[in-house]
Amino acid sequence: MTSRASILPAEARAAFRAGLVVPTSGWSRGYAQANVLSIPREHAFDLLLFAQRNPKPCPILGVLEPGQTTGPLLAVGDIRTDVPRYTVYRDGEKVDDPTDIMDYWRDDLVTFLIGCSFTFEAALQDGGISIAHIDQGVNVPMYRTNRQCAPAGSMSGPLVVSMRPVPAAQVADAVRITSRYPAVHGAPVHVGNPEELGINDLGRPDFGEAVHIPAGHIPVFWACGVTPQAAVMQSRPPLAIGHAPGHMLITDARDSDYLVP
Repeated sequence: MTSRASILPAEARAAFRAGLVVPTSGWSRGYAQANVLSIPREHAFDLLLFAQRNPKPCPILGVLEPGQTTGPLLAVGDIRTDVPRYTVYRDGEKVDDPTDIMDYWRDDLVTFLIGCSFTFEAALQDGGISIAHIDQGVNVPMYRTNRQCAPAGSMSGPLVVSMRPVPAAQVADAVRITSRYPAVHGAPVHVGNPEELGINDLGRPDFGEAVHIPAGHIPVFWACGVTPQAAVMQSRPPLAIGHAPGHMLITDARDSDYLVP
């Protein structure tokens, strides 16, 4: 049986198009994954400016023009069907979490593809650092923080982070490894006490699922590409469509494309 790590991106997207729903951490090892957010053209500049002012949580890998459904990052793909699960917002409120967005698609939607920390997980594993949510078979835990992003036009909202527990002796390695991937969030934004980020209970993430933190491990927090969706919830555009947290677009780009010396 083919392992999820060895499945090629086009094969993974075909499986999701056919109805498979699963978090994508650990899939298609060696290939970059992306957060997705589609928003009407009239709000697209504000989102682009929001991303430019907040590059740590919102590193843009690509943008599909209004109505465009495919591009270089997903050749022979369709952004409307090739993500395992989506989240649809109207006026900032979640109204649906479908497995395709054909019924919601409009020709004025501009789609932003934003770097995802799943991309550097293979590098962490190669460095001897285990990934708790992969090992425990759950979706990565993500949390809203008390840090506000720089606003842009109509868009404003809090920083969202993903958390991975790391053995204390390997935290420096985790920082060093991930700092070489700035296009997919790069180095952590915080190490240690979650209360300093306004997170009172690691067992109750805002998105994803909680993980068990073994003794001797320290919570390490990376900026998360769900941040633009938190901005959508706060800023309330009439329509926005994102990936369901943890259910990413698997792109045709290689992890190494985003590795800096």
